[in-house]
Amino acid sequence: MQYTNATIDDVKRAQVPHNLFISGLFLFDLLMTPAILALKIGMIGLLIPLLCSGALIAFIYLRGRRTTAWFVDMHWKLAFARAQWLLMGYAISAVLIFFAWLISLSMKDHNMGHIIWTALTRIALMPTLILVLVTAVMEFSSYAQAAKREVPDKLAAAFPPPAV
Repeated sequence: MQYTNATIDDVKRAQVPHNLFISGLFLFDLLMTPAILALKIGMIGLLIPLLCSGALIAFIYLRGRRTTAWFVDMHWKLAFARAQWLLMGYAISAVLIFFAWLISLSMKDHNMGHIIWTALTRIALMPTLILVLVTAVMEFSSYAQAAKREVPDKLAAAFPPPAV
């Protein structure tokens, strides 16, 4: 839906959640996670980017609940909707890591268990990585929508714009 009542300031403020989310994706998920794997901190180290990303998503959620200009609010809600996709990726990876842990524990040879653990945990991170890339593309698209003063029709139907 085209929202012609948005001012230039509204457009800039509507782009903020998308910029914030994209920055978080690149900083926490695409830079910090491989760095932690390379530093060999261990699987507990993967909680650092997860907690940082979770804090950012919580901020986007809480800010999206605040009421300001309708157009700006819709883009905060849209950014949180994209973040929910990322949370789904985290959940899938967490389940796969749990299964990798169970499989590695069932190995009789400790060395084989370590090899299986390492291999399966790298595979288990793939759903999150894929959804990071998918949400990055979706957020870039949402950023462009904000610049064109657009709100997705589904969001506009759920939260109708105020009468002018």
